[in-house]
Amino acid sequence: MVIVNTIVTGLGNIGRTLLELLARDPDRLLHRYGFTLRIVGAADSTGVALDPAGLDLSAVVAAKRQGLGVRTLSAFRPDLDVVALAATAAYDLLLEATPTNLRDGQPALDIVRAALRRGKPAVLASKGPLVLAFAELAALSDWADDLSPRSPRPALRFSGAVGGALPTINFGRRDLAGAQIERAELVVNSTTQVILEQMAAGADFAGALAEAQRQGIVEPDPALDVDGWDAANKLVIFANAVLRQPTTLADVTVRGIREVTMAELAAAWGAGGRVSLVALAERQPDGRYAMSVAPTVLGREHPLARLAQGEMGFVIYTDTAGRSTISSLEDGPLGTCQAMLRDVIEIMWR
Repeated sequence: MVIVNTIVTGLGNIGRTLLELLARDPDRLLHRYGFTLRIVGAADSTGVALDPAGLDLSAVVAAKRQGLGVRTLSAFRPDLDVVALAATAAYDLLLEATPTNLRDGQPALDIVRAALRRGKPAVLASKGPLVLAFAELAALSDWADDLSPRSPRPALRFSGAVGGALPTINFGRRDLAGAQIERAELVVNSTTQVILEQMAAGADFAGALAEAQRQGIVEPDPALDVDGWDAANKLVIFANAVLRQPTTLADVTVRGIREVTMAELAAAWGAGGRVSLVALAERQPDGRYAMSVAPTVLGREHPLARLAQGEMGFVIYTDTAGRSTISSLEDGPLGTCQAMLRDVIEIMWR
């Protein structure tokens, strides 16, 4: 049995749910893949807990369920902050899930920098570091060697940062390798899917947002979802990782869902379609991609018009693979946790 000493930074909906999953099914990875994750460190907004023998996950989960932090645990380390944890602790793998920060990417950016500079693989659910510093992190990781399994650099994976369990990055990077992507339409924000569906059924905006929050899928700052920035973040990551076009948020035209009217929703659903927040990348005659995020009416003939009940999905048009459509219906943050485990397995099987 291979034991992978792991630290988890960020214990919000995603980080906490991941620990719950591991606590409930500790042999989940062992029987099928021959390794297990031993969580030796965890950090939240109250501080850092560290135990080389492995944290008591049930105690961590219980503290978070009670609205407490790791500060209350016996393994609390007042001498460490989250960046110092990544920079100095003995571990094999970083799982990063701190809240998205689009101002400077912190503390996630420094956490990931510290891990990669030490040669530690990193799996990210957080988007800020990838949106603000993709080129830098790629240069520190196996992305600099085109993800070669022979790369001497540590692995960097982040499939859960772009649509949770939806394999947006993996499909575009791996399964469409060799094809020229002409157009990609991504519906990768489940919060706006739920809100628009609830409003189409008669709920007001506040009630629809409350339902999405009840499902545990809303960013800590709901404006990131409803104003289109979460989808724009994911489009930026997709552009850098899959389209191989250096892209920042400044390259994306963004419009959120606040101005969508009940009449527009009723008309779309009445015609057999729907309205979704679509992140669009379209190849131009000069070979570059124009990118935008906006609420879009999807007619009944559109592949993504079939999405329902909070589903996310994408449709990609290529020169040789034709049109590919994939959708996913997730149970709250579990989908992102699944994507993080998927990335861990890929790293272990390199």
